[in-house]
Amino acid sequence: MTRKPKDAIFRGDSLERLIAFPKPARASLGHNLDRVQVGEEPEDWKAMTGIGEGVYELRARVDKQAYRVAYIARFAEAIYVLHAFEKKTQKTSPKDKSLIEQRFADLVRERKEKGIDR
Repeated sequence: MTRKPKDAIFRGDSLERLIAFPKPARASLGHNLDRVQVGEEPEDWKAMTGIGEGVYELRARVDKQAYRVAYIARFAEAIYVLHAFEKKTQKTSPKDKSLIEQRFADLVRERKEKGIDR
């Protein structure tokens, strides 16, 4: 039985950044976002520790370049794409990490203000 997909809500410029990735990276990350939307485990992912509960990153590699999508799927109504970025080193850059943390905090605050539970 196929589950109804959750909506994907892109925060900030995350959709525009994802669209700007090379086609193979877009295809891989888009496929994995589709999997997350229907409750399936993505093929290449990891938890983004230290950012917020339930924040994960999807990973794609194209021509020795690393592309990432940070998202949270723990909420019933949707998955939220917090950021899409190209990774230049092993560690996530402080700028990208800070942006993900800010978008996560903003999302949690907005949900609290609206009285929306987990």
